[in-house]
Amino acid sequence: MTPFAWDEAMRFGLGVLRLPPDAFWRMTPRELARAIEAMTGRAGGEGLNHAGLAALMARFPDEMK
Repeated sequence: MTPFAWDEAMRFGLGVLRLPPDAFWRMTPRELARAIEAMTGRAGGEGLNHAGLAALMARFPDEMK
């Protein structure tokens, strides 16, 4: 098993994203990976399609009804 790349993660999270240390250390590796993908444009899969967006909007509406 390859060890987690903490040096790179810390450089990106604290340096590029400019996260405060407490926010960086509260992130999960998955959250950090998504933030890296958002900043670099490298996604691990396909983007969100219209149906997926509609499902999220229905599940998490901006206004309570």
